[in-house]
Amino acid sequence: GDDNSGRKVITFSCCRMPPSHQLNHTRLLEYLKYTLDQYVENDYTVVYFHYGLKSLNKPSLKWLQTAYKEFDRKVVLWGEAVQDQCLFCCLFLLPTSAWYKKNLKALYVVHPTNFIKILWNIFKPLISHKFGKKITYLNYLADLGQHLKYDQLNIPQEVIRHDENLWRKQKGKLPPVVKVPPPRPPLPTQQFGVSLQYIKDKNKGELIPPVMKETVSYLKSKGLQVEGLFRRSASIQTIKDVQKLYNQGKSVNFDDYHDIHIPAVILKTFLRELPEPLLTFDCYDHVLEITSVESCLRVTRCKQIIQGLPEHNYVVLKYLMCFLHMVSQESIYNRMTASSLACVFGLNLIRPQKGAASLSALVPVNLFTELLIDFYTNIFNSRTVPGE
Repeated sequence: GDDNSGRKVITFSCCRMPPSHQLNHTRLLEYLKYTLDQYVENDYTVVYFHYGLKSLNKPSLKWLQTAYKEFDRKVVLWGEAVQDQCLFCCLFLLPTSAWYKKNLKALYVVHPTNFIKILWNIFKPLISHKFGKKITYLNYLADLGQHLKYDQLNIPQEVIRHDENLWRKQKGKLPPVVKVPPPRPPLPTQQFGVSLQYIKDKNKGELIPPVMKETVSYLKSKGLQVEGLFRRSASIQTIKDVQKLYNQGKSVNFDDYHDIHIPAVILKTFLRELPEPLLTFDCYDHVLEITSVESCLRVTRCKQIIQGLPEHNYVVLKYLMCFLHMVSQESIYNRMTASSLACVFGLNLIRPQKGAASLSALVPVNLFTELLIDFYTNIFNSRTVPGE
């Protein structure tokens, strides 16, 4: 899922770790690296659920040392005490290698033990002050809700029960049930969180939503050669303020903000908040099958899937892909290849109707998006929609 800043969230649950003798720790390290590598080129957040780490399932000290070497971190480890909390060590020391810490914006440690806090103080001299500010201890799941929509996370039942037990012990009752107010009807000028059809109906039949036109136009004129375009996040409050202006039908002048990444984040946020993703729920399973198609036939298959989209979705997708293709053509300056852009936009374009996309969905979703960008001219050349 995403946090309140639109950054991708990676979760690690200790209670999911099987007994050490049943686990191939080499594979675990490869899995950790693979997972992080999906996101480290963009801003991301890590949530670490500490509950469930026991003597039976903690990796060995030798494995931890190997992990540090793999992530280019030279730290001398000592003692059984460090081993006892080694997964936590891994999560706050692995990202301190230059490559992994660069875009890690927050590390939330849920249900920390006192020893974890002591351990942090021991290692603090080895960690930069800037990175230390990214770590937040959260005693209860409810606290996590201040930073992201934790109901979209796949939180193990063991962690939820542990959280309830902590509440009973500390406060003598269960955690409060968060009451969700009924949704307000959208404003006539609303653009975020409403359907493409709603925006079209309220904008004299225009197929391309105004927020897309304005952000794309601005980025075309001033952002095509900006290094790391779409990789960076922006001020949460500024993004909320810009969204509010758009939803109220007021004009937005991006020059006033002096930050090229704000229109980039606004564009991603618009796509992410569509009630139904641009590629539609119906296409999700078809997109996941792209990796099973022979390489030489994948572009043709992409074209077939895209041809099945509703006309409005097709036009908006074509408009977006034309722009992203332009961005990729300037990758010598902006470092944003079709592959890099696919990692950023993939899950903003398609998701399952229920729950969050699984890790296994990342490869086909990103591949499909990369093909749309790379072969834009070929894929979108045979269908014209009236009013496009």
